[in-house]
Amino acid sequence: MSIQGYEEELRSERDYVAGLYARLDAERARVKDEYDTALGGTGGTPMERDVRVRTSAREVKRLDLGDNGLCFGRLDALSGEHSYIGRIGLFDEEDDYEPVLLDWRAPASRAFYVATAASPENMRRRRQFHTRGRQVVDFTDEVLGRPDGDERGDAALLAAVNAPRGDGMRDIVATIQSEQDEIIRLDHPGVLVIEGGPGTGKTVVALHRVAYLLYTQRERMERHGVLVVGPNPSFLHHISRVLPSLGESDVVFTTTGGLVPGLRATAVDTPEALRLKGSLKILEVLRAAVADRQRLPENPLPIELGGVTARIDAETAAWARDEARASGQPHNEARAVFTEIVTYVLTERAISRIGKGWLSRSDREAWERTRADLVKELSADAAFTAALDELWPVLTPRDLLGALLESPERLRAAGADEALRRADGSAWTVSDVPLLDELVDLLGADKSVDRAAERERKAAAEHAAAVLDGLVGRQDSMDDEDHLFATDLLFAEDLAERFVEHDTRSLVERAEADRDWTYRHVVVDEAQELSEMDWRVLMRRCPGRSFTVVGDLAQRRSEAGATAWGPMVEPYVPGRWVYRSLTVNYRTPAEIMGVAAAVLADFAPGVQPPESVRACGVAPWSRRVTEDGLAAAVEEFVRDEAQREGTCVVIGPPDVPGTVAVSETKGLEYDAVLVVEPERILADGPRGAAELYVALTRATQRLGVLHRGPLPEVLAGLTAVGSHPQR
Repeated sequence: MSIQGYEEELRSERDYVAGLYARLDAERARVKDEYDTALGGTGGTPMERDVRVRTSAREVKRLDLGDNGLCFGRLDALSGEHSYIGRIGLFDEEDDYEPVLLDWRAPASRAFYVATAASPENMRRRRQFHTRGRQVVDFTDEVLGRPDGDERGDAALLAAVNAPRGDGMRDIVATIQSEQDEIIRLDHPGVLVIEGGPGTGKTVVALHRVAYLLYTQRERMERHGVLVVGPNPSFLHHISRVLPSLGESDVVFTTTGGLVPGLRATAVDTPEALRLKGSLKILEVLRAAVADRQRLPENPLPIELGGVTARIDAETAAWARDEARASGQPHNEARAVFTEIVTYVLTERAISRIGKGWLSRSDREAWERTRADLVKELSADAAFTAALDELWPVLTPRDLLGALLESPERLRAAGADEALRRADGSAWTVSDVPLLDELVDLLGADKSVDRAAERERKAAAEHAAAVLDGLVGRQDSMDDEDHLFATDLLFAEDLAERFVEHDTRSLVERAEADRDWTYRHVVVDEAQELSEMDWRVLMRRCPGRSFTVVGDLAQRRSEAGATAWGPMVEPYVPGRWVYRSLTVNYRTPAEIMGVAAAVLADFAPGVQPPESVRACGVAPWSRRVTEDGLAAAVEEFVRDEAQREGTCVVIGPPDVPGTVAVSETKGLEYDAVLVVEPERILADGPRGAAELYVALTRATQRLGVLHRGPLPEVLAGLTAVGSHPQR
């Protein structure tokens, strides 16, 4: 294309995109008016107005996405037709709703991502726009169907991967590659496992898959939302903008330490404790710990009843315990069975003594009347309640687990390993969370609390009904919109019930507060770190077993993590899980990946490293420093990088000032990375090599290494320098 032809095409494309923005603004203004009208509460029933408010609010949010990169490409078919691809879809209402902009998730947009020179998908050309704000700056064309065609669309892709990193992950709707698109659109109802080495984009692919599923299965998924589980809070912050930028906000982000409402555990157990807690064998320990709290009295417990003394002996408690356990109910709910048996025995014994000489068992009416009086007396008796609490206490997960972990005696009674003991049982760790969640089911609810909540709810409903009864009714002025009319509802009680039960919190707020909330889809990132117990928690949260699981077994550091995917997921979805791999590294330049690959080959010789799509032209370096010179060298690196555009991080052992631990950088990326004392990282346990591999592959442009001892042999590919390179 000549320069003149290019300029003419550019003006034409700018005009078209400007027209799209004009259409977007007009559509947004129209929908905003609808929203304001619905919010004003005129016309229709309250329920109908509520539906209109929600519908128009959702449409306003969808249209707001177009402000940033509304249109990013065009497809030219062999037939001569043009299709513009963008962040959302727009239609021409005057032309039978013909699309003027295709949503990137629409089936008709797929060729934009998968068409190649060898397989052009009936397309002649793919055009990608480079925009600044609402302005098209320039464009690049890729002619399809020719032997020398560019199969990856490298111009736009390389511009994206070479750009300096900001404060969070960006969406990739404009640069999705063919192998990524195949996974994003995969139609599989069960568990999809995506494995890929560093920089292959597995996280962003998983998030775009969520956006795609919400687009294609909106009605099925939107009422329950999506759960995204990541390795640490920094990672969650890093990815938190991607889904909102794609129009999806009904998503809960958490770590495994936040899967129990009201708890955000971040502390990490010792490797041995983590291994023990992560194994399914801990289930037997938990069950035994619950059973250990269902006690028999060492000596009979006296209870004053009806003027006589009755006793709860071991035989009575054993009968009650056996019946309660046989009921199959959780511990707290089975307490009612235990109480019923003990109450029966005590009242029988008391009646026999109270009525001796005048009350016959054959007089059932008198006998049961006396029993009813004694049962009422027992229900208010503090000594009886104390006895029940001693023999069959109401337990909470935190009370039981905390007491178990700090007591050698309780651990022995439950058949647990001494390695689980700690001084403060309630100093919660991440690996305690699945145990606490399991105990919710083993213990069950405290029925007395549930009954109190139900009484409070009914009282509130009755109060609301009384208030609304005074409002409902026809007024003198039939067009007075400030009053409720009898035609708006059938009964005040019905509206009161809605008033009390209507929850104004967002879906995210409700889901985070409700342990029993179930999601339609779950994304698990860095899934190789999850234990068997972690998977039990997550499967509980998604009965439909719809998961996107991403990870890299070579990067596993947890002693309780996965060594293979099948054993973790197959028990929950037999025959309903599929595996896909990503092989191209879009983040780590070839120079850095070469160094990291040597580390990978040393500890996982059978694993193939991902292929980098680019080189950065900057050699990774190493520098040996003295103990006194280490801090100054770190400061020098940070100072020099502060003068560049982009982000940087210093990774090293926890006791080195100015560094962050490898675990805090998992899933993250930085323009420049300085790894401090790699020899100590390697020496830190059996997974030290994997830790070093993770640290080296966080860099997108520049990598440096500072070492005090001899440089590990696996890092021989680094260029030795005398000071921090100035580039």
